[in-house]
Amino acid sequence: MVDKHILHMLTPLRHISPFDVNMALDAGYDAAIPYTEVTLGDVSGLVQDAMFSRPPKTGVRTGVFIGGKKALEALDMLSAAKRALVPPFGISFFADPAGSFTTAAAMVACVEKLLHDKKSRQFKGARVAVFGATGVVGFSAAVIAALQGADVTLVGYDGIKRVNESAVEINTRFNTEVRAADGSDENKKSNILSASDVVLCCGRAGVCVLSRAQLEVATNLLLVADVNAVPPSGVEGLDMMANGSEVSSHHTLGVGPLAIGNIKYKTEFGLFKKMIEAAKPVCLDFRDAFALARELNG
Repeated sequence: MVDKHILHMLTPLRHISPFDVNMALDAGYDAAIPYTEVTLGDVSGLVQDAMFSRPPKTGVRTGVFIGGKKALEALDMLSAAKRALVPPFGISFFADPAGSFTTAAAMVACVEKLLHDKKSRQFKGARVAVFGATGVVGFSAAVIAALQGADVTLVGYDGIKRVNESAVEINTRFNTEVRAADGSDENKKSNILSASDVVLCCGRAGVCVLSRAQLEVATNLLLVADVNAVPPSGVEGLDMMANGSEVSSHHTLGVGPLAIGNIKYKTEFGLFKKMIEAAKPVCLDFRDAFALARELNG
C-alpha cells in the first residue's frame, strides 16, 4: 500500500534551502529529497518520473517543491511542472523561491490588517513604495500589492534602470500598472516617502535603508514594514517585534521583521500541510500564500 508522503524539492541553485527542508518535514512529510542545479528543461522529466511511479489514486501523496532565488524563474518552473502532468496521474506543487512568496504574503497581510484596524484605510488604492524591489521578496511583495489594487512604485537604490525593468516584467506578466522611481540618494528617497501611504522595506540584510529623520519628514506616511532581521534594521528605530507601534511623531505605524516572520513561518508550514492533507492534487504559489497569510493574521 502506498502511504508515504514524499516531497521532491527542486532548485536551480547548488543547495536546497535547509529552512524549507525543515519546514516540510516538520509539517509532516515522510521524506524530502533535494534536486539541485535543476534547469527549466529538467522539470518535465523529473515531474513525470515522480508521477508515474505511483498509481493515480495515490499521486496526491507525492509533492514537488520549487525553490531558488528568482520569482519569475520559479513561476516558469511551476508552469513547466503543470504542463508535464498526464491525466489521470497527478501530483501536488508548491513554489516558494527563497521563501519570498510566503514572506511577501505575510508582509502584505500584516500591512493590510493594520491599515484597516488602526487607520481605517483600505489597502486597495493605497500608495505603496517598495524599497529593495529588485530582490526576490520585494519583487513578490510588489506583485501581491499590485494585484490587491494598491498603487505600487518600485524604488531603485542604484537608479531607475533595474527597477524599471522589473516594473515592465511585472506589468507584462500580471497585467498590472506598477511604476519605477529613482531612490539613489537621500533626497530622492525622502520625496518618495512623502508621496507614499505605505512603505515596504525589502532591502539587503544588515543595511539601513530609511532613517528616522526621513520618517519624520514624511508626514503623510501611514505605515512602514521591514523584513530585514539582521542588524541594523532596514528602518531606523523600528523594533524587530513591532506590530503596529508608532515610529514617528506623526503616528506612522511600524511592522518589524519578526512580526512578519511569525506569519511567514505559519504560512509556509500551513501550505505544506495543505499539500499533505489534500484529497486531490493542489498547485500553490504566491496567491495561495497571501490567502492563507490573510486567514492566519485574522
